[in-house]
Amino acid sequence: MKIFNTLTGKKEELKTVEEGVVRIYACGPTVYNLIHIGNARPLCVFDVLHRYLDWRGWDVRFVQNFTDIDDKIINRANEEGVTYDVIAQRYIDEFWKDAQGLNILRATEHPRATENIDEIIAIISELIEKDYAYATPDGDVYFRTGKFSEYGKLSNQPLEDLKSGARIDVSEIKEDAMDFALWKAAKAGEPFWTSPWGNGRPGWHIECSAMARRYLGKTIDIHGGGQDLIFPHHENEIAQSECCNGVPFARYWMHNGFISIDNKKMSKSLGNFFTVRDVAEKYGYEPIRFFLISSSYCSPINYSIEIIEQSISALDRLYTCRQNLEFSLKNAQPDGTAEDGAVLEILEERRRQFIESMEDDLNTADAIAALFELVRDINVATATSASPSKKVCEKSLALFNELTGVLGILYDRKQAEPDSEIEALIEKRSQARQQKNWAESDRIRDELKGMGVILEDTPQGVKWHRG
Repeated sequence: MKIFNTLTGKKEELKTVEEGVVRIYACGPTVYNLIHIGNARPLCVFDVLHRYLDWRGWDVRFVQNFTDIDDKIINRANEEGVTYDVIAQRYIDEFWKDAQGLNILRATEHPRATENIDEIIAIISELIEKDYAYATPDGDVYFRTGKFSEYGKLSNQPLEDLKSGARIDVSEIKEDAMDFALWKAAKAGEPFWTSPWGNGRPGWHIECSAMARRYLGKTIDIHGGGQDLIFPHHENEIAQSECCNGVPFARYWMHNGFISIDNKKMSKSLGNFFTVRDVAEKYGYEPIRFFLISSSYCSPINYSIEIIEQSISALDRLYTCRQNLEFSLKNAQPDGTAEDGAVLEILEERRRQFIESMEDDLNTADAIAALFELVRDINVATATSASPSKKVCEKSLALFNELTGVLGILYDRKQAEPDSEIEALIEKRSQARQQKNWAESDRIRDELKGMGVILEDTPQGVKWHRG
């Protein structure tokens, strides 16, 4: 598999630290509010990566964190007169509701920053010992950015260029404008933890370095997140991790592109800020997931009502294909046909096409195109005057379910349960048609229509669905 590595600016073959094992860390949400449509993109992108690598036989060890202590969390807690952990737990619970709606697999670990204070303190202590960090008289601890000669290698920005735009807050005592906080001394009324430098709490960047090292090791295979995290968050993770551990932090960096809303940047001030919950309440979760994976993950995408409606239409086609396949299997010939060999070759070609697309930097756009070509092939193979063979139907349905499962779609609509009353009426109507009793046939059709059942006469038999 080839992955576009932000660090090198080119596609590279995936070669992991341990053969057959892939260790992935993806930055998770800061839990002070419901996730918005932009937060959902990396969730879905790295869920597809997780599913695909697992399907291909990798031992996937995937960590996605929760930042459960942060200025925004503290501010919200103060506004509501509750403790920070009440806010964090509330929005972790809400996150799981949305994640379930989007069909996100659980990661191997979902650690919280506050569960890893000891590991955070250990890394900061090591950085101070190696002279890469320093404590101020007030109890803050900063990383000496200037001591890491490769700082800026991920964002491809020289340190001097970064310094030119930096400012030093008068309340901060830093040796250099670019130094960043590893530990923040406690302010009055804020939650804190005890440390060698006094009571305080961790900075944002150090949390991910600590959790990645604890759960995945000093060098991980893939680190992922949105493009907005490249600088400063991921740049700072690299600096503190590599200076502390003395080895490369991550071999590959994957960053998903931004989302605009009706071709404008999403912003509360513009009134175009949408939470996943907002959109799902109107359109459902599955169209959101389909929209978010229907383009190359690293490309910018535009959200609009029209695009969500197109996603709904695309999903309708896929659901219809699955329904038709299941119907054809139910009515299939037990024996093979002369066309079976050619159809099975086509199925294998679509599988290969899907894999080639996914192996090319997780190209879900082309993979979905291969899936719709499979739908066309299935429709051709099953829409014949004679019933297709059981073998073809079974192989087609198995491949269809396999590929849609890798993409994590077709999970929202439950299959209709067999209904003996409806099936009995359909059988009576079929008998009436065989006897050319058209009046009785029409009467039964009208009776079924009154029950909300729509019939479709096909060469393979009668299909029905609720209207």
